[in-house]
Amino acid sequence: MSYPFPSEAWLHALMDVINRDKRYAEVAKNWEGDILFVVDPDKDSIEMASTLFYMDLWHGVCRHATVIDEKVDGLPKATFVLRASREQFMKILQGQLDALQAMLTRRLRVEGNLGYMLRNVPTVLDFVRCCQQVGIQE
Repeated sequence: MSYPFPSEAWLHALMDVINRDKRYAEVAKNWEGDILFVVDPDKDSIEMASTLFYMDLWHGVCRHATVIDEKVDGLPKATFVLRASREQFMKILQGQLDALQAMLTRRLRVEGNLGYMLRNVPTVLDFVRCCQQVGIQE
């Protein structure tokens, strides 16, 4: 099944994939860190606001995932903030852009302990693999 990106339906589908994936559970068994995803609108988009996803990832499971309305909810203090345009996220999700290359070239901006993330590259790559399993509607 495919879902619009970014959307709450896509985010919950990702949470289901992560929580059912035995490989991810094993690879990420030591990961401790929540993530705030900021999906900025593309330059030619009529959308004016960014979409924000929050995921609480802890020892191979996603304990919580939600779309954040910063006007209502405020921004959570996440361990990591990943920010990119919708176009760049789509390229990563469709396998057209390597996530690590996107980080290193700042097409995907990372706030937080980059050293921790780089020490856990297998976890990061397996998380991306799980993201790529969720179908996307254009």
